[in-house]
Amino acid sequence: MTLYAETAAGVYALDPEADAVESFVPGASLDPQPAPATGLPRVVAAAASGSTVVAAVDAKPPLVVSHDAGRTWRESGRGLPRGSAVAAAATDPDLLAFAAGGRVFVSRDGGRFWRALTPELAEDVVALAWE
Repeated sequence: MTLYAETAAGVYALDPEADAVESFVPGASLDPQPAPATGLPRVVAAAASGSTVVAAVDAKPPLVVSHDAGRTWRESGRGLPRGSAVAAAATDPDLLAFAAGGRVFVSRDGGRFWRALTPELAEDVVALAWE
């Protein structure tokens, strides 16, 4: 599965398995997906897949995750910096992505553990999408 990261300069295609940048399209942008309603304060970005909802919040830790469509929430991402974008894979609700500055982090277990991808992008990430 490919992770796309939009920056002011364009869109990067990232391969989390190979931990590498696949390509870069200057000036491109992602089609914005409507953010799910969370009812939470200080939400920076949110994404959903099935009943899994992930939200980047302006707080420490910087993420909250719900596995019951927003009825209950748990904090996630202790130790991660405040972020700007999140994404949830439509085909796998356990596959999540989070961006902070030019760094991208991936979780394969619904937000319990996060791994930073090695490539650090030159610009801040403003949007993420899985395909």
